[in-house]
Amino acid sequence: MNDGSAIERVVRHLGALAADAVPGTRLPSVRELTAHHHVSPVTVAEATRRLVADGLIETRPGRGAYVSNRRADPPRPDLSWQTVALGSRRDGEEEMQALLALPPSGAIPLTGGYLDPDLQPAAALGAALARAARQPAAWQRGPVEGRADLRAWFARAAGGGLRAEDMVICPGGQAALSTTLRALTTPGDTLLVESPTYLGALAAARAAGLRVVPVPADTDGVRPDQLAAAFARTGARLFYCQPLHANPHGATLSPARRAQVAEAVRDAGAFLIEDDYARDLTIDGEAPPPLAADDPDGHVVYLRSLTKPAAPGLRIAALGARGPAGARLRAARLLDDLFVAGPLQQAALEFLTAPAWDRHRRSLRGQLRARREALLAALDRHLPQLAPRDVPRGGLHLWVRLPDNTDDVTVTTAAAAAGVTVFPGRPWY
Repeated sequence: MNDGSAIERVVRHLGALAADAVPGTRLPSVRELTAHHHVSPVTVAEATRRLVADGLIETRPGRGAYVSNRRADPPRPDLSWQTVALGSRRDGEEEMQALLALPPSGAIPLTGGYLDPDLQPAAALGAALARAARQPAAWQRGPVEGRADLRAWFARAAGGGLRAEDMVICPGGQAALSTTLRALTTPGDTLLVESPTYLGALAAARAAGLRVVPVPADTDGVRPDQLAAAFARTGARLFYCQPLHANPHGATLSPARRAQVAEAVRDAGAFLIEDDYARDLTIDGEAPPPLAADDPDGHVVYLRSLTKPAAPGLRIAALGARGPAGARLRAARLLDDLFVAGPLQQAALEFLTAPAWDRHRRSLRGQLRARREALLAALDRHLPQLAPRDVPRGGLHLWVRLPDNTDDVTVTTAAAAAGVTVFPGRPWY
């Protein structure tokens, strides 16, 4: 008889004994069970492990196995009433959960929006956090809008168009984006977005009850003529944009279009949410300044996160705006979180102001270039029909067009079966 059936035999025997005994009853020893069933101690140990996992028995070191006091599972509660009470699920929840799900063990993940662990400055971040943790002041309650010196760093990085007092520190870019959409709109309002655009922005907009209207984009970014037409047609007062290495298609708003987009926003009396997530992910050349750097009348709401260029656990971002819009955003952040953890803010500041930050950025540029070229070379060799005509100059994504009449979900399913995780394109539209 094989080991599998022997284990099952011991499991059935011990299970029956436990079912007929009162909690706390001592069960036969390993020696007794090996003699009774003519099996090895390893077989008995595995059978015991399974019953312990099921909650039927418990082991006491040096004393043996006993009928568990927890063996009687309570009745499973009926939670189906919550489906009626909550109503339908919010649009975008399932896509975001799928996008952020950890890949199966052994799979090749090509879906992530974060740096590969090998590229993250974990040692420098760990050292900065250790130093911050030893400072008693870091554990105290600080300004609700965030540390003044950290806000000043983000203001300088935004190109000088914003001041430290215009900024508020947030626990990650997604939180900053969600706050912006809720603070500057009411349910039923319209949000204009590039098409395609970041999946998290679409999910946040739908969670806020907004109507999302796409505006076509090409290799030079969003089309200003279509943006102006969308403003006029919808009466929207908010446009979400990633002018630099847009996720997922990688386009950067061209110099000629920057002024035209700003004019369309200004003429509509609207706000532009500038998600500058890829400021530190430029591979070729130098990144143009943020749109917020040339915004005299306060139309730009600026968002920048450290999570993408550093590590997923560095949940530090900044949100900047001037005038009543800035005041409203800072008040909304106060209601959401009160304030961001002091030690994490201190660690972020120590990392950003140390030589390690510039070293990391220089190294990251080279590493991202090498990985981009490797992926392009692999596509050219194995799937030349998918090789993109326009190569992104930065960011973390390579956006490819499938052949006509090809179903993106079918492709991703087949890829998963081969141990490669990619994501279908349609949720980004």
